Amino acid sequence: MKTTLIKSVKITLMFCLLLGICYVAVLWVFALIASPGKGNAELVTLNGKVVGAANVGQQFTKDTYFWGRPSAVNYAADASGGSNKSVTNKEYLKEVDARIDSFLIHHPYLKRSEVPVEMVTASGSGLDPDITPQCAYVQIKRVAKARGMNENMVKEIVEKQIQKPFLGIFGTAKINVLKLNVALDKVSK
Repeated sequence: MKTTLIKSVKITLMFCLLLGICYVAVLWVFALIASPGKGNAELVTLNGKVVGAANVGQQFTKDTYFWGRPSAVNYAADASGGSNKSVTNKEYLKEVDARIDSFLIHHPYLKRSEVPVEMVTASGSGLDPDITPQCAYVQIKRVAKARGMNENMVKEIVEKQIQKPFLGIFGTAKINVLKLNVALDKVSK
């Protein structure tokens, strides 16, 4: 029995070393080699100042900016998460209806059925930094008007910010909202 206990302790220590240190080291080296930011968050700057991290969503409410998805946690990175309310929850449905109404106030040229679902429903993390090109396209008119810019010029900026799916097949086309808004600020100032 004593030898079995010693073997068990040795095996436990070996797996702690293997999974606790070696596995993490392999992931870290992979991130250094394979990720665009060498494993670090991509910081976005404007006029030499850091305005945010590209992989964490931020709240934009002014008409001069493109808006991202709503957040169930008010974009608090330390409290990442969804609302855990189902689509049959009456309280959740009221929240979505209120978001649709608010979106339509700022986009009076849209019909209720034309409001993109992702613009009125929060993501699972509450920190989604990206929107689909379709969500950006429905906001072009509002942003162009608020900035006093030509709609075609704003559309060109949007199209330059579209990130295509990896290898053309993995994932969906997306636009990072923070990068798009920074690109707009650079052009309009």
